[in-house]
Amino acid sequence: MAMLATTEPNLLEQEYSRIMSYASGMTNDETYACMLSSWQQGAGMMPDDFGLGNDVFGQLITSHYPGLELKSLNMPGRGNDEQRNDEREEVFKLLVGNRANQSESEIWMARIVAMACQGQDHLWQDMGLWSRNQLTELLMRNFPSLASKNVNNMKWKKFLYKQLCITEGIYTCRAPSCEVCADYNNCFGSEE
Repeated sequence: MAMLATTEPNLLEQEYSRIMSYASGMTNDETYACMLSSWQQGAGMMPDDFGLGNDVFGQLITSHYPGLELKSLNMPGRGNDEQRNDEREEVFKLLVGNRANQSESEIWMARIVAMACQGQDHLWQDMGLWSRNQLTELLMRNFPSLASKNVNNMKWKKFLYKQLCITEGIYTCRAPSCEVCADYNNCFGSEE
């Protein structure tokens, strides 16, 4: 598994192992542990409550890692652009409307993905994941009907926003197909 370039691999692995030692065996335990260990190292763009609010963030931690203590990074302003609340809510609704309906964890994950969409890097990096593959797996696991539409392996943040446009009937792309678009590499190029 690739590590985020901005983190110390040994510290990241140690924190991941510590968090996983509290894991409850629920779906998404490993994914949240990756995000939390990256967050503890200051990687990604997630705010202290991951965009869930303190109470719900506490529920996530208690559900997935009973007894785990996390230090607050208290980095004000990370990830929460209040002017983009409507946009974040639209992404959240898109994800929740396509959830697998296996656990409440999917709702928390939808909020986290929607918050991370406000970041400036690739979605997997903004979430504090260690690779794009992890993001693909979490989207397929939590939002399979939506994720399965990404048949051409479009970058996930661009894909989610394109799905919002399609839902609203807005087609801003002028090219007849992605393959002939001048911006093809911006949407489908490497994220590593």
